[in-house]
Amino acid sequence: MTLEDDQDQPAELVFEVDLDAPPEKVWRALSIDAFRERWLPGEDLADPEPVASVPGEELRYRMREDAAGESLVTFQIRAVGEGRTRLRIVHGLTPAPNMMLRAANANRPPLIRAA
Repeated sequence: MTLEDDQDQPAELVFEVDLDAPPEKVWRALSIDAFRERWLPGEDLADPEPVASVPGEELRYRMREDAAGESLVTFQIRAVGEGRTRLRIVHGLTPAPNMMLRAANANRPPLIRAA
């Protein structure tokens, strides 16, 4: 695999599903801790408070990841008919701030040029 091949891979996963529930009910399931705990436990979250929120439309949480540290998951909702909701889930890794890309077959440490 070359660096170009790696860059072609998606940086995030996107899922969409249509639900037989009104947007208000889906929003409650996402935003109220007691309801969210039933399907997304607090120990899976880096912080139980959302990183960003647009009431009735979008919520973003930071999640714990074993190997990668943290990831961001965004829940987007919109009405798609009478009493139906489209839920879009976007899950992407957040790169570590000191992460440096290098070839997997390099047998030497990365070099940093001093200015």
